[in-house]
Amino acid sequence: MLSQPWRVALFLFVAAGLNYADRTALSSVIPPLRQDLGATDVQIGIAGMLFLWTYAIASPFAGNLADRFSRSRIVLWSLVTWSVITIATGLVQSVMMLFVLRTALGIAESFYLPAAGALLGDHHGPATRGRAMGFHMLGLNLGLVLGGSAAGLMAEHYGWRLGFWVLGAVGLLLALAARFLLSDGPAKLPPAAGGVSPSSAREAWTYLMRVPSFHCLLLSAMVAGVASWIFLSWLPLFFAENYGMKLGAAGLAGVALYKGPVFIGIALGGWLSDRVAQRNARGRALIKGLSFIVSAPFLFLFIGAPTFALVATMMIVSSIIRAIGLPSEHPIVCEVVPPQFRSTAIGILNTCGSAAGGVGVLLAGIFKKDLGLNVIFGASSFIYILAGVLMLVAYWFSMAKDMQRAEAFAAASGRAA
Repeated sequence: MLSQPWRVALFLFVAAGLNYADRTALSSVIPPLRQDLGATDVQIGIAGMLFLWTYAIASPFAGNLADRFSRSRIVLWSLVTWSVITIATGLVQSVMMLFVLRTALGIAESFYLPAAGALLGDHHGPATRGRAMGFHMLGLNLGLVLGGSAAGLMAEHYGWRLGFWVLGAVGLLLALAARFLLSDGPAKLPPAAGGVSPSSAREAWTYLMRVPSFHCLLLSAMVAGVASWIFLSWLPLFFAENYGMKLGAAGLAGVALYKGPVFIGIALGGWLSDRVAQRNARGRALIKGLSFIVSAPFLFLFIGAPTFALVATMMIVSSIIRAIGLPSEHPIVCEVVPPQFRSTAIGILNTCGSAAGGVGVLLAGIFKKDLGLNVIFGASSFIYILAGVLMLVAYWFSMAKDMQRAEAFAAASGRAA
């Protein structure tokens, strides 16, 4: 029998998979959707940008709500809402309607990750936090792989709309299981039960503005978000156009080669993050920084117009190495931010990564014709190196002081870190 902290982790694992499957399914059905709606590459880029920018703008506000109200209920209502929107996406008849629904999806999904990340932090202490959040990351990436491949296969055989209906229906079914698996953590207590009053947005932002390590994490997320969303949005089309793949194969190859190998990296990274944190919690930032830097050079080989076999090899290697740092991201937030501000912090983190990612998706759509996707992908290696350097700056110069300050703040307010 699973303990309650791990039952929560299991529910969030499945919800995370649906969260990312629903948002990325569009990238695997671009050719038939483009033909059906008469959309251009730039309009597809705008659709991706609208989701990411809306998600980015809403995330800080969504995060602060999860610091003030029940995190488990916010997770549930976010799941229900984005599932309904996903079903509606399968009914679109125009590019404008697609724009509206991608905007709505950005708002609905923005409530999930800040609440879910902080909820895991409430249920899991430093000894298991890396593994629990790594498990959650596995769900996110499983959703990317299955969502992209399933949507592509269904589009190939039954039309592009069916995938959205199936994914949305699965989300509504999952919501029915929430009463048996999902609950708020012991750190989320009402004032009458000995907890502290919910934090206002002003209090959270005032505190976070004085945390240099968090600033480095934000900048790193922005830089890495540009490269990540370029790959997620355009890699299936790259395989279809350059290697003559059908939709199902291109969707599977595009998402699986970029995100499939991360399961190995995340499994290793979650264990390594907790192991290193037992000796020095700053080590989580070191792991994340080095994972970016070491993985980056492999992607530069895109510029040479490589064969599919070489592309597959370098994607697998780089994805595994980069994924080792993923389970450390939200635990770093938990180390340098007190419990009552963590949802807001994760919301702001989503904002920075998603807003930058929206720019990347749009720019790739604009410059695709002149530069080619292979050059755009190759240039991302330099982007990842910069993201890694920013994390090393936090490790060397600011994280120790920020951790001490967060621990003292949590102790003074009666909350366990």
